[in-house]
Amino acid sequence: MTNLDQLWLHPPKDLRLTGADVHVWRASLSPSASLVDQMAGLLSSDEQERAARFHFEVDRRRFIVGRGLLRTILGQYLEVQPTALRFQYEPQGRPSLAAPERKEKLSFNLSDSGDLAVYALALNRRIGIDLERLRAVPDMLEIAKRFFASEEFDELCSLPGGLQREGFFRCWTRKEAYLKAIGEGLGVPLDQFVVSLASKEVARVVSILGDPEEASRWTLTELAPGADYVAALAVEGQQGRLSCWDSKAFPPLF
Repeated sequence: MTNLDQLWLHPPKDLRLTGADVHVWRASLSPSASLVDQMAGLLSSDEQERAARFHFEVDRRRFIVGRGLLRTILGQYLEVQPTALRFQYEPQGRPSLAAPERKEKLSFNLSDSGDLAVYALALNRRIGIDLERLRAVPDMLEIAKRFFASEEFDELCSLPGGLQREGFFRCWTRKEAYLKAIGEGLGVPLDQFVVSLASKEVARVVSILGDPEEASRWTLTELAPGADYVAALAVEGQQGRLSCWDSKAFPPLF
């Protein structure tokens, strides 16, 4: 994987997005108990009810921190209190702001895996992000053969055995990021569009069945949010300026 860790920087105190900007945040979901309590106090009643339904305590804590950080990050950009934000949910469960706080539409997306979360933000255009922790998948090639496009499966099989797991998750995150950006989740079959997956190839949507022009309207970017993690960002149009922030270095969050 390309080492992009140097991109995760200390964010400025005055956060600003323009139409040319894309901001990505990474955050740990295994903080101190005091931070969990702090984040829990930011959640709405329906979010608190959702947190209470988790069977395992670790999942409950991750949800609380992940959603609390989302509110805190959005509040910084919108200059409102995190508790004042109201979300609405698309059929696939994706949250969006129920009442935009300004003329420009702030689009955002988030993903979590293991103890890590990532958040992506942009103005007036669709955006999606997906994160996966690298882990063993015993039936990886069978899954790829069943769900990936034939071109992707062939490319995955051509990789050396030691690189196939990373190639599998690289393909999966790029597909998921695009699907989340268009608001479809897994409602669109994964074999209906093709993404690049080789480590030496630039991340991109290669082709989309039935719409030859659609692929060119999207920018894919590979992200490296931490050791043993793979992530991908999908942005409508040209990406523009990408800034990657580390929430641990942002005092207002903590």
